[in-house]
Amino acid sequence: MVVIGIDPGKSGAVAVWDEGIDKVFKCPVNVNGMSSIMHSLNNTGWVDGGGDIVAYIERVHAFPTDGRSSAFKFGVNYGQWLGILSTLNIKTVLVTPQKWMKYWKDKFKIKLPKDKQERKRKLKELAAQYTDKKVTLYNSDAILIAVYGFMEQIKEEED
Repeated sequence: MVVIGIDPGKSGAVAVWDEGIDKVFKCPVNVNGMSSIMHSLNNTGWVDGGGDIVAYIERVHAFPTDGRSSAFKFGVNYGQWLGILSTLNIKTVLVTPQKWMKYWKDKFKIKLPKDKQERKRKLKELAAQYTDKKVTLYNSDAILIAVYGFMEQIKEEED
């Protein structure tokens, strides 16, 4: 089973779980880059190759404090990811940040810091436990989303 974790923001990433975190990509700045990533997965036989594949994408929204232009760009980026996944017939699960972070808080019995930078550093530490790839602030969420997605898929199979 292959699980793709997507943190769709401009400072996000894409992580691919295939018996562990196999690939990590910085989130591309345009739809061509996004499509290239997904087509590279297609070329490996994961996408449309008859295997089980599912994408977990962070269900996010712009904040009222975001400027109109940045909120619009953010929404376009998110929609492009959804369109690409749909075009490739990849099962897609939308997961809120609260939900996947709660999984990690419960798993490690920790409280995540309220301060965004401190929280990002803690998530980076957690993500490093699940891959030998270089973990950074930009890709840690995608890695944790992919691992979370894999665990959810295992749970679904057991039910």
